Amino acid sequence: MGTLGCTTVGRGYSSGDVPLYDESHDRSESGRCPLLLIHGGGSTIESNWGRLIPELSRSRPVWAVELQGHGRTAPSHRTQSFEASADDVARLLDEIDVGAVDVLGFSNGGQVAMQLARAQTGHRAASYRRLGPFRRDGMIDGFWEGLETASFEDMPAVYRSADLQVSGDPAHARSMFELDKQLMLSFTDWRDAIPALITAQTLVVAGDRDVITPQHAVRLAATIPDDLLLIVPGTHGSYLGELAAAGNDLLPMRATLPFLTEFLDA
Repeated sequence: MGTLGCTTVGRGYSSGDVPLYDESHDRSESGRCPLLLIHGGGSTIESNWGRLIPELSRSRPVWAVELQGHGRTAPSHRTQSFEASADDVARLLDEIDVGAVDVLGFSNGGQVAMQLARAQTGHRAASYRRLGPFRRDGMIDGFWEGLETASFEDMPAVYRSADLQVSGDPAHARSMFELDKQLMLSFTDWRDAIPALITAQTLVVAGDRDVITPQHAVRLAATIPDDLLLIVPGTHGSYLGELAAAGNDLLPMRATLPFLTEFLDA
């Protein structure tokens, strides 16, 4: 990854079946475990993490990836799945050989983080995750029906603009929308025994007005053995400064940040 200082280091593309774009941010000399950020659907590094990275990188190395068909990572003819994305990220971790890492995944990225946790090895020893749903009935009423009928025109303009800014291709956002829509519609329930296999320390975070119900977050937290649960005031991603959810209101993120850093430092 090269020498990290106060600037952003764009590493380019990793090798593997789907080469991932990744970039590093580090303004600290703390020696703390690096934190890997995995974005949600329809997102780029900037739209998902642009407000949070400056806060977190003060105290620890931070780097972020863009998954298949998102941002600066090209689409692929390969069938997309959360498992395949986790394999892509695992290959990147092996390639970089950074040692132990913490992982923060948001929404779809939380699904990827959970898949990564199932197959984690010793060099990925510690993890923080904001996990997505593990059962379809964990979503709020109307979510699946709305997704079925959603079109590209329903995609928030901030997502389209953020993707165009880094991809340079107006068609890229449409491809990304269709990829994420099909990815979610093909989602099937996990058995409770699967999250129970996660051995890393885990923090499940959900907003009280999230797309996942608080009851679902409680159930997931009860299923993972070494787990903590945090329910915070906010909508889907506002507590992480996510662009579409937070807008110009960073109060939910600033209120949540101390709990995140405390967990990571514990």
